[in-house]
Amino acid sequence: MDKWMDNPWFIKILSLVLALLLYSSVSYTSNSKLTDVYVPSEQTTETITNIPVKAYYDTENLVVTGIPNTVDMTIKGPIIHVQTAKALRNFEVYVDLTNAKVGKQKVKLKVRNLSDRLIATIKPATINVTVQEKITKDFKVDAEFNSNEIGDGYAAGQPIVEPRRVKITGAKSEIDSIAYVKAVVEDNKPLKDTLSREARVQVLDKDLNKLSVTVEPSTVKVTIPIKATSKTVPINIVQKGTPPSGISIASISLDAKEAVISGSEDILKNTDSVRVEVDVSKITDNTTLNLPVIIANGITKVTPQMAKVTVVVNKQGQKTISEVPIKMKGLAPNNTVQMDDPVSQSVDIIINGPSAALTALGPDDFSAYIDVSNLEAGSHDVDIQIDGPSGINWKTDRLTAKITIKNNA
Repeated sequence: MDKWMDNPWFIKILSLVLALLLYSSVSYTSNSKLTDVYVPSEQTTETITNIPVKAYYDTENLVVTGIPNTVDMTIKGPIIHVQTAKALRNFEVYVDLTNAKVGKQKVKLKVRNLSDRLIATIKPATINVTVQEKITKDFKVDAEFNSNEIGDGYAAGQPIVEPRRVKITGAKSEIDSIAYVKAVVEDNKPLKDTLSREARVQVLDKDLNKLSVTVEPSTVKVTIPIKATSKTVPINIVQKGTPPSGISIASISLDAKEAVISGSEDILKNTDSVRVEVDVSKITDNTTLNLPVIIANGITKVTPQMAKVTVVVNKQGQKTISEVPIKMKGLAPNNTVQMDDPVSQSVDIIINGPSAALTALGPDDFSAYIDVSNLEAGSHDVDIQIDGPSGINWKTDRLTAKITIKNNA
């Protein structure tokens, strides 16, 4: 029905129907001389809802709050007048504050341009309004955006607002309660480039309630600088702990040697690498592990987050190489050497190392000797020295030998 009432053609047709009804209520004689007039006397009552309220006051210098946007009004009178008023709504409900003083006050709602044949009752009949001085004040606008919309590996700089300040006009109490003046920028896709948007200025109190004020200009241009904040750095392997007895670590390798890290510019400048820590204290065989890539404080993201680590071990064994002959080095041409101890003129070598390497080793892979180049004739206790393959640890069943050097000149 409200939509019909807003249609001008509907109003015109309804007016025509009412006019015809009025015309048909009057009877004429055949010679067009008026002989009888019939005026309907039936009374009715109707309620008209959502009637706009017009306020009259000094809008240049005052702000009035408490005036409802719409009211309801009940009208009573002859049915034709009631229906006409309801259909045409050619009356006005208003409040006259032209002589109002600053402050709170109760005022009466009035109606005009309504037929004097109708009795109108407005609900509410009176309202409480507050008349305040209108003031204008400058405020700085702060830009606001959702940081979760920043793309991975990117960071936002300080937003730029143009113009930086706006003029806000309203009642003194509203101006005094302003806590935030914001321009909110929203975007539905990840931000990877500098963004510029026109944003509406929002004025809020400390409880984030929107305030009824006028902002000039009502929109500002917000620019959010976006720049990449990522860096590629090597992944270092950090070995933790000691391998179990009989185990040595041959190698530790990663499936990825570099990682991409994200963070603030200062953090990236001071970060040269990330690391993967490998605890070898419980590794007894060749092993593949998935371990986290460890980052420094301030790094917001690292790719990859996990690294595949391959650990190759050498299982340690022990073997005795028996009766390795002891040789003499540096003997002068006119001298001879007699080994008094050991009588066998040999030593046993106990070797330790990877089991696979020990299997192939024998006496020919080791050399036991005594250096007599600086020794004179006589008896001596000398060190037994051993040469052998690298990567193998060894020890002998004895460290020294007793020899006698004779000069045959």
